[in-house]
Amino acid sequence: MTAARLPLLGITMGDPAGVGPEISVKALATPEVTSACRPVVIGDRSVIEAALGLLRSRLRLHVVSKPAECRFEPGTIECLDLANVDAAALPRAQVSAEAGRAAYAYIESAVRLCQSGEIDGMVTAPVNKEALAAAGVQHSGHTEILAKLSGTKDFAMLLMGRELKVIHVTTHVALRRVPDLCTEDRVLRVIRLAQQAMNGLGVARPRIAVCGLNPHAGEDGLFGDEEKTQIIPAAEAARREGLDVHGPLPADTLFSRARGGEFDIVVAMYHDQGHVPVKTLGFTYDEARGQWTGLSGVNVTVGLPFLRVSVDHGTAFDRAWKGIANPESMLEAIDVAARMLTARSR
Repeated sequence: MTAARLPLLGITMGDPAGVGPEISVKALATPEVTSACRPVVIGDRSVIEAALGLLRSRLRLHVVSKPAECRFEPGTIECLDLANVDAAALPRAQVSAEAGRAAYAYIESAVRLCQSGEIDGMVTAPVNKEALAAAGVQHSGHTEILAKLSGTKDFAMLLMGRELKVIHVTTHVALRRVPDLCTEDRVLRVIRLAQQAMNGLGVARPRIAVCGLNPHAGEDGLFGDEEKTQIIPAAEAARREGLDVHGPLPADTLFSRARGGEFDIVVAMYHDQGHVPVKTLGFTYDEARGQWTGLSGVNVTVGLPFLRVSVDHGTAFDRAWKGIANPESMLEAIDVAARMLTARSR
């Protein structure tokens, strides 16, 4: 593929007080990224300059006001500058309303650019929920913000690790609300989104496994009846539509079976049910060195009218602005986005 036809990706900088600027700069310094896509950072010039200085990077910064002005020259980072942060005055590695407002603006700008066709998709660095709340943003995270900005009602969070793919029926809600939200309609819609996501990854007929909500998938009603009243009817409806759906199955063994290759994707009922196995496999902590040595995994928002892929970790204030942030998940997110967009264009 010629350089001009490579996917044009908007990389939102994330919370400027967190690791987003650093992992963005580190990722864009790698030949693997620039050979797979045309990336432009949507953020603030002063923050990216500060990150380049922190890393003593030789990359040059080319500031633009719109993607059409990007040159994508070797050794250069393109930055669409919203000029909404003073890097010298911004409190680093801590929650602030200023950082929350800036991070939200980067997301909002990326959505507009996707909708106008000026960029082909977006990859997002992490935001901080407390900073967003301090800035008056009413939504709990990236997924909900993107759905609201794009007017999308039917969406789900897909986590992709090297060994597991998990899509969620519910995400950022209190655990006590989960049973009421796992309705037959919602479970069926997420099963369909699982099919859509795997089709986008090139799997024509994925094997979709559905988690039970309760221990032992309810044990025929002994530990709860949500499986019998909501989840089983949804799975049966999906099978009538021709989807290869299995379950509901007990969560305590299902993820091992999926990891072993029996299933292509798992439908989890709630946030931690799906996040814990993916992150346990993808995140590695070296106790002797006192640092994370592996941060594998990405997040794809399925159902949006544009592609959004994200890192699968937070703002990591304990590591921010020290020059030690791990860009592994950002590299994976850009790779997944580039591959999905390239597949769509064929």
